[in-house]
Amino acid sequence: MKLAIALLLIVSAAATPEIRYFRYQRAVDPATQVAKQSCLALDPAIYPHLNPQLADLRLYRDGAETPYILRTAVSPSDSTQPVSPMNLGVQQGKVTFDANMPEGTYSDIHLDVAAQDFIATVTVSSQPPAGQASSELGAFTIFDFTHQKLGRSTVLHLPPSNFSKLHFRVEGPLHPENITGLSIARAPSGPPAYQVVAQTAQIMQKGHSSIIEFMLPANVPVDRILFVPAAQPVNFSRNVTASVLPAETHPEADSEPPHPIEFGGNLLRLHRSEEGHRIDEEHLAIAVPAYPGPHASKWTITVDNGNDAPVQLASVRLEVLEHDLCFDAAPPARYTLYYGDPAIAAPQYDYAAFFERQPFAAHATAGVEQPNPQYEPRKDERPFTEKHPSLLWAALLMVIILLGLVALRSVRRQPPLA
Repeated sequence: MKLAIALLLIVSAAATPEIRYFRYQRAVDPATQVAKQSCLALDPAIYPHLNPQLADLRLYRDGAETPYILRTAVSPSDSTQPVSPMNLGVQQGKVTFDANMPEGTYSDIHLDVAAQDFIATVTVSSQPPAGQASSELGAFTIFDFTHQKLGRSTVLHLPPSNFSKLHFRVEGPLHPENITGLSIARAPSGPPAYQVVAQTAQIMQKGHSSIIEFMLPANVPVDRILFVPAAQPVNFSRNVTASVLPAETHPEADSEPPHPIEFGGNLLRLHRSEEGHRIDEEHLAIAVPAYPGPHASKWTITVDNGNDAPVQLASVRLEVLEHDLCFDAAPPARYTLYYGDPAIAAPQYDYAAFFERQPFAAHATAGVEQPNPQYEPRKDERPFTEKHPSLLWAALLMVIILLGLVALRSVRRQPPLA
């Protein structure tokens, strides 16, 4: 029994990073001659050689590990907050309502409109305290062309604002009961920066569908699918579905086949005048909701053309938000980026907790990927129980048999009851 307990309690120490265990390296130029914060935009070609979530990325200064922080280069806000309309009614023949806005800066406002086949103008203004003048934030066109199969848009693209209360006035064929709610999107601090990880101009036509396929290496993240349409047709609305299937290289015989990740959206390009309204609306990107995982993956993207002619696509791109690696440079030190060690976990630095991006940080650059000349594979440091699981089960089986024999022997030695 003691042997079995000892075997069960054996654990391995967490692997520590060492330069000799990294497969790849890149020289890093901080691009500064003085002590200054530097930020390096990661090349998308690095992802296939990294662990999931970039866990094995390490920066060394003159051979010593130096702290850094990974930042998404201004990611678009994916958090929305629902808000209920107040004082919803009709004034001078127009639907009006107010809304208490969340604290902080916001931008796009999505109106929940329970109606179809309409076009309307929504004028938005601030509602200041009594005695103060209001600020006009703009007039925005919302529409639904379901009958014409040209899509729908009820988003008000406000400039970044932080008013605590807004007033809305709707001019068009809508009624108070059609306005069922609002969703507020936080304003990003700047335009998001994307990098292309794969693109193609090969579009297959199958029935009423246009099909685009990609095969991505393992660990390559994707944040959106961007469609680049040709000049014609000028106006279109198409539903898009995407399926991402992990490509297991060595599936076990008794394992279930991997399940695909499925999602979709709508492609829309609309440039026209309708009932005196000028509409210029484009939705040409589909957000990817989930990380594909640590395996190579096959992407199948389907554009449903219905009975219309296929939308001519110049290209389709898989893109990832740019990741910046920021650190405090100390010239004339030499910096090297190492990666390609699957045994280590993501680092945790105090530097990340106290980091503040400097407005004039230097733009560091990295050289081409090179094999690490010091590389050597790690020794198998798994615990004994993982290396030899059959021995563990054999030991447990022996303990069970011994306990059974002892129990049986004890029963036989007991005198019969009088």
